[in-house]
Amino acid sequence: MADNITSVGGDSRPETDVSPLKGRTGAGAPAETRGRTTIADGVVAKIAGTAAREVPGIHSLGAGMARAFGAVRERVPGSGGAGAAATRGVKVEVGERQAAVDLDVVVEYDVSIVDVAGEVRTNVISSVERMTGLEVVEVNIVVDDVHLDDESEEADSEDRVR
Repeated sequence: MADNITSVGGDSRPETDVSPLKGRTGAGAPAETRGRTTIADGVVAKIAGTAAREVPGIHSLGAGMARAFGAVRERVPGSGGAGAAATRGVKVEVGERQAAVDLDVVVEYDVSIVDVAGEVRTNVISSVERMTGLEVVEVNIVVDDVHLDDESEEADSEDRVR
């Protein structure tokens, strides 16, 4: 298979390392490579958080306090609760061509944590790379808790007035 090498201008050196995120400029360059595309950290965090939540066995994202504050924030009108919920438990570092993702997750009881973590990594990497063109160099996962089915029922019964 031949490499696609393009030379622009009078320079005899071919350009072999051109990213779709930072392209060449000028009349000789294809339109899709003219200019620069910058992807905000928040965009990558939303993609990663959504991809992680899609995996069966994930109950929620975020450590205990983050989940508690997030639940309160979601109820406050105009606080951007829905957007904040998408990135709760997600931290990212985004460079020009690479991204790293850290996730805090709560898994369901009676699932293989190792298998769920592997599926989360696979889904996050494929989603971020497919949507952004960034190379995901690592996805670090911290399992903060295991959700038991009766935990939500106990929390509801404690809030009731007797």
